[in-house]
Amino acid sequence: MAEFNTNKSLHSGSKKFDVGIVGGGLAGLSLSTLLAKNNCKVILFEKEKYPFHRVCGEYISLESWKFIESLGLNLSELNLPIIKKLIVSSPNGTSIHANLDLGGFGISRFFIDNELKKIALENGVLVLDETKVSDVTFSDEFFNIKYKNETANCAVAVGSFGKRSNLDVKWSRDFIQKKPGKLNNYIGVKYHIKTSFPFDTIALHNFKNGYCGISKVEGDEYCLCYLTTAKNLKDNNSIKEMEQNVLYKNPFLKKIFTDAEFIFKEPVTISQISFDRKTLVENHVLMIGDAAGMITPLCGNGMSMALHSAKIASGNILAFFGRQISRDQMENRFVEKWTNTFEKRLRTGRTIQKLFGKEFTTNLFISMLKPFPALLNKIIKATHGQEF
Repeated sequence: MAEFNTNKSLHSGSKKFDVGIVGGGLAGLSLSTLLAKNNCKVILFEKEKYPFHRVCGEYISLESWKFIESLGLNLSELNLPIIKKLIVSSPNGTSIHANLDLGGFGISRFFIDNELKKIALENGVLVLDETKVSDVTFSDEFFNIKYKNETANCAVAVGSFGKRSNLDVKWSRDFIQKKPGKLNNYIGVKYHIKTSFPFDTIALHNFKNGYCGISKVEGDEYCLCYLTTAKNLKDNNSIKEMEQNVLYKNPFLKKIFTDAEFIFKEPVTISQISFDRKTLVENHVLMIGDAAGMITPLCGNGMSMALHSAKIASGNILAFFGRQISRDQMENRFVEKWTNTFEKRLRTGRTIQKLFGKEFTTNLFISMLKPFPALLNKIIKATHGQEF
């Protein structure tokens, strides 16, 4: 048990915890396990019921493989697709093929999130799914996390509630206040499909004001996920109509959508996605995963960044409980480490997002890259990190 916990007598009541984590995605679940393995009493809140699907490209960079296995999930036994090849196409159908230096693997959020939840439970984390947090307040060195007319008292609180949450709105976070623009008014749509496509390849097919990825996950299914502007949907009467009127203009996407067997009756969707900068600490709550900042999906590194951010947070939180650093130092060191690790990748991602934002520029950019596929790997490398 951490020294801080003993001195503060946090365990005196059933609703007192060392750490409260709001959001049970990759970042929140992995952080909860890391802390629980170090004798922290952790409560984690997830508004949905496990297992469930999330809008996500479901491709994880291999830089995360050993970290995930260290949590207790034996990836080597799962026969997952190892992805080492990339295809990128422009709206007009021009395509580039390249090998991925680092590569990744495919795994669905439906599966991995649920497995990480099981591991968290095995390590003593109190996981409350189907539980929406209404507010988190800080007073007298402790947090009150309010949910379902109850309150959990915690020494440390972490926000891992994804791309956009009711708490973002309640706290009036900076990115929420910004007017719709080039980086903050997107929608995401995801399907699982059955199709004939190489298991070792991920494709990124561009269309007007958006792009769509396809790659294999576990079993015989593929993830088909795309991001586009809210305007694209507004200009059409439905998602299906938008797909036919906009996405189908890319011949690769037309073939995928018309030939594939769709597993979902309806797609999983999310709106009001923002790639603007976000603050890393709000009211003393540490932000991890997409709550801290989103890299554009075309970079293919969001899931690894979420996992890595949990590792960064855990080191600082444990140092705080061990009385090695103060709360202010914990927050400042977390911000410094997170920024040094991810800010360059996010900046590169925003630049790439702008290059792929318009039909003309995307066609031009890919046609210029086509004779030099090695340049594509250099761009990808700039948005990825090392094994952690």
